[in-house]
Amino acid sequence: MHTIIEPFKIKSVEPIHFTTREQRIDILQRACYNPFLIHADDVLIDLLTDSGTSAMSSAQWAGIMIGDESYAGSNSFFHFEKTIQDLTGMPIVIPTHQGRAAEKILFSVIGGKGKFVVSNTLFDTTRANIEFSGTEGVDLLCKEGKIPSVPASFKGNMDSVAFENFIKEKGAENISLCIITVTNNSGGGQPVSMRNIKEVKSICETNKIPLFIDACRFAENCYFIKKREEGYANISIPEIAHELFSYADGCTMSAKKDAFANIGGFIALRNEELAIQCRNLLIITEGFTTYGGLAGRDLEAISIGLKEVMEENYLQYRIRSIEYLTEKLIAANVPVMQPAGGHAVYLDAKAMLPHIPADQYPGQALVAALYVEGGVRGVEIGSLMFGKYDENGKLIPAVMELVRLAIPRRVYTQSHIDYVAEVIIEVYKNRDKIKGLKIEYEAPALRHFTVEMREIE
Repeated sequence: MHTIIEPFKIKSVEPIHFTTREQRIDILQRACYNPFLIHADDVLIDLLTDSGTSAMSSAQWAGIMIGDESYAGSNSFFHFEKTIQDLTGMPIVIPTHQGRAAEKILFSVIGGKGKFVVSNTLFDTTRANIEFSGTEGVDLLCKEGKIPSVPASFKGNMDSVAFENFIKEKGAENISLCIITVTNNSGGGQPVSMRNIKEVKSICETNKIPLFIDACRFAENCYFIKKREEGYANISIPEIAHELFSYADGCTMSAKKDAFANIGGFIALRNEELAIQCRNLLIITEGFTTYGGLAGRDLEAISIGLKEVMEENYLQYRIRSIEYLTEKLIAANVPVMQPAGGHAVYLDAKAMLPHIPADQYPGQALVAALYVEGGVRGVEIGSLMFGKYDENGKLIPAVMELVRLAIPRRVYTQSHIDYVAEVIIEVYKNRDKIKGLKIEYEAPALRHFTVEMREIE
């Protein structure tokens, strides 16, 4: 077996600013133990997110130069529209400036008090936009997806039995939408099988519930289907993607993920009545229907990126690079989500830091320790991001306490990843010294973005 090399050449570079451990302690304290409040110049390896942080190709940069900036009916929009129609089979394409804008529009139209949106697992902005509309978001993740240490091929699947039971309990008429996130970001970047999507589609059809796809990482999910699901080994990624989308009534996507773009997103639909409502809100909040808050050059970059991401050499390299880091950590006995996901490595903070209770936010404490040790910036996906309070103000913790290290696409090399592994392993060796954190300030929604914390002595 030959080494799997990066399927690209590096044409432009960006310098990394190095800091000392003492400097990082001071920086972290001034940032109130919140990685979002750290200046990017003070980060050595930035794994906070894979959203909008990818390196664009020479073809995408060339597309930027020919972007048509006409306010209405630009050529770049029609290129964008056709690319998404060909990919999804959905005739209606509505551009937005990013994924959460698409979510805001969709859930403002279909949401409302007393309604529910069900999912395999909703990510933070999706849940926030659902709840902002007055609707309740409900996660129905499969049982195996809730156990980080036990490998399974499709841990991102929705629990279809739980879905049927939920419909019986709440009534189909009260469920606005079912949305499947591929890959399952909050659940460890784990893929969803085609079989599961078909099962969920059948339940939705029977109960007249629309099925949507959160398509941020559709290509990575399709690659897992090709490699792990029977009957797909000889099917191309575009064909798998087309089948996946064929079961959906619509989709939302942040093009900042699997389209390699630095900004952008869209809603794709089959229902013209829903599209009219979404377009009306788009014009009020985002822009005209053929640009939706995006420059023509960004529409071009997205169109090109959506094609590039389905190249199998790239996807093989992408998934293997995540596996490489995961395997290094497993070899060092670091508790980590298994098997490797599609876009990130997820550390199991609950298993790594059993001495820190959920109400002292072990995931955020681990994020802080990684930054101090090596300038690596990650993000907590646990009780800080998803925890709720009961009527007495007591924390209702998340099911899992994870730290996500999201790998930007086409940005870091193997030596960078080796360095990250060394930092994690060193932190793991000294895990007993890590202290819990206390919240000093929090916003009412999406608190992890702006939270201020302090270390508990």
